[in-house]
Amino acid sequence: MGCGEGMTRSPNDQMAKQLLKRTHHRSDFVIPSSLDIRHSSLQSRLIATDAQLTELLKKIDVADRVAIDTEADSLHSYREKLCLLQISVPAAAGVVDAGRDLETASGNRDHRSRLQHDSIVDPLADLDLEPLRQVLETREIVLHGADYDLRMLRRGLNFIAHQICDTMIAARLLGIREFSLAALVKRHFGLELPKGSQKANWAKRPLPARMAEYAINDVRYLLPLAEKLEAELDRYQRRDWLRQSCQRVVEQAAVTRVRKQDEFWRIRGSGLLRGRAAAVLRALWQWREREAEMADRPPFHILQNEKLLSAAVGFASGSVPDYKHFSSRRRQAFREAARIALTAPESDWPVLPRRFGTRPTAEMVRCMEELRQRRDDAAEELGLEPSFIAPRGTLEAIATDHTRAAPLLVPWQRELLGITT
Repeated sequence: MGCGEGMTRSPNDQMAKQLLKRTHHRSDFVIPSSLDIRHSSLQSRLIATDAQLTELLKKIDVADRVAIDTEADSLHSYREKLCLLQISVPAAAGVVDAGRDLETASGNRDHRSRLQHDSIVDPLADLDLEPLRQVLETREIVLHGADYDLRMLRRGLNFIAHQICDTMIAARLLGIREFSLAALVKRHFGLELPKGSQKANWAKRPLPARMAEYAINDVRYLLPLAEKLEAELDRYQRRDWLRQSCQRVVEQAAVTRVRKQDEFWRIRGSGLLRGRAAAVLRALWQWREREAEMADRPPFHILQNEKLLSAAVGFASGSVPDYKHFSSRRRQAFREAARIALTAPESDWPVLPRRFGTRPTAEMVRCMEELRQRRDDAAEELGLEPSFIAPRGTLEAIATDHTRAAPLLVPWQRELLGITT
């Protein structure tokens, strides 16, 4: 099938006329001051017992959607684990959370409807998280940059979402270029989120108040932010685009990523190594994994990738690299791993995988250029990032094999590209 077959020049002329580029204005919606977290109330927000969790489950049980964020210890341990689970639940109609010292007027129903209950569940405590998994399974989950959080929830709770709202995707569908959570909170609510705990050890207990505050901030604005972004998407008839994109994220997060055993050691730059140097790099990578597991530290704490790469080159060229932070035992194991690799027969050296491919034909090039032009025209007209509609690699894959369009792109993306089959 040629590139022009099964494609139309304009996916929806009427929609394109309506979805013009525009200037976004800051929302006039203000987060109630009662949602400002107070250190004195942080302890009551931490859930570390089954009794506390039961109370949270009651709140979740009457909610249609729940906002979630996670914190893990990937920067501090060998096998990252779920360390915190922040949850924001809308308060039931007319119900005020007395624990938050709310200052609401009894007649202001709109104000009351925006109240929420923010909590931090401690997965490292002695908790039975199965009831939490079950109640969350039937709720719509609001997240920001959902992919990582969904994978951590699957690892920590065996939880697989069925319906999500990703506020990052929602923002990008509105053409917003600065789509970090901090940027969106500032844009829509005029608030600056505090920084400083991005690299903290979230497995630390007791949890310091400043870290708890940082964690709560990552979830407490998601529900009103989602509401605001969805209203804008409705205005520009892109709400279904959000649904399609979020469903694809759910599907991808549910797939277990599997890598071939012999690919793990191929770090950035390893493709330039051949023969004995590649054998040494593989051995040093395996040595580093053993050391990291024993110390329960991330591999880069043992030796960073660029130093691992340069060490392999150094050993292969006859030198003996050394690092001051190595203990005598670690240094000996490091050198022994290199020695064994250096004396290994050539038959044991890694073989660089061959890349199979064909030179693009004139038809493929023409198809690629046509797709790119359609993408760029749509991006310009709608105020979207071209790569958000379809990255260049995706366009190349489709130009080579049109059947890859469906697994690589969701319907709204295919429609903008004029792909109808």
